[in-house]
Amino acid sequence: MKKGINIWSFREGTTIAESARLAKAAGFEGIELSLNEEGELGLQITEKEAVQIRRQVEDAGLEICGLATGLYWSYSMTSEQVSVRSKASDICKKQLELAAALGVDAILVIPGAVGVDFIPGSEVVPYDTAYDRALEAIGKLAGEAEKAGVSIGIENVWNKFLLSPLEMRGFLDAVGSPYVGSYLDIGNVLYAGYPEHWVRILGPRIKKVHFKDYRREAGGLHGFVDLLAGNVDYPSVVAALREVGYTNYVTAEMIPHYEHYSEQIIFNTSAAMDAILGRKEAY
Repeated sequence: MKKGINIWSFREGTTIAESARLAKAAGFEGIELSLNEEGELGLQITEKEAVQIRRQVEDAGLEICGLATGLYWSYSMTSEQVSVRSKASDICKKQLELAAALGVDAILVIPGAVGVDFIPGSEVVPYDTAYDRALEAIGKLAGEAEKAGVSIGIENVWNKFLLSPLEMRGFLDAVGSPYVGSYLDIGNVLYAGYPEHWVRILGPRIKKVHFKDYRREAGGLHGFVDLLAGNVDYPSVVAALREVGYTNYVTAEMIPHYEHYSEQIIFNTSAAMDAILGRKEAY
């Protein structure tokens, strides 16, 4: 398994090139970028500009190991509004197009939501309706993914949807495309389950993996903590990943970054991942 870091782990305002240089200095092999509404990697970016970003990252000695986006929190594939659902699908198509230009093999996609507690005023969609809409949307996008040669990784997030590994597996199998799989977030599982179970149940359907840690007793978003400071049984998680033959990137997503000396979280995370992956003896 290769070691990556998500760009959200860096202080806001840090450029992609600066983030890549810092990630390399900390010992990472890849960096996961994010498609945003505006900015350096915004919806307006061209394929040519994306290739230039790829060169910047490669010049720093890294691979681009994934392409995430936070835009699905604003544009949901399960929204009651047709225009919002259409926008969400267009965002996914843009992700696929950019991923191909960036040399990325899989993108992170949130397939909609039943409800989102941490977004005030978020709409609530009946579960069965959300399931049908998500399945229809991802089913159509699977063809776009195949054309781009880039997989769609469905992330398990706090969206009150696809709440168990059995349901996630059933959803992916219902889509029935080798270009649609799981983007398994290890830390997101902790509030209601055990990530090592998800790994074994999803098996070869796993396209990418996020590493986070979570303290159950804290509850809510405040429960997310530094790697090895929470309740994730990382020895069991890594054993399960190896058991199912996963060899792709494990990418740390450290949110929020430190308020002071924010660069330190990148180095701390790298050292923790070395211990987790058995690259160095923990000390």
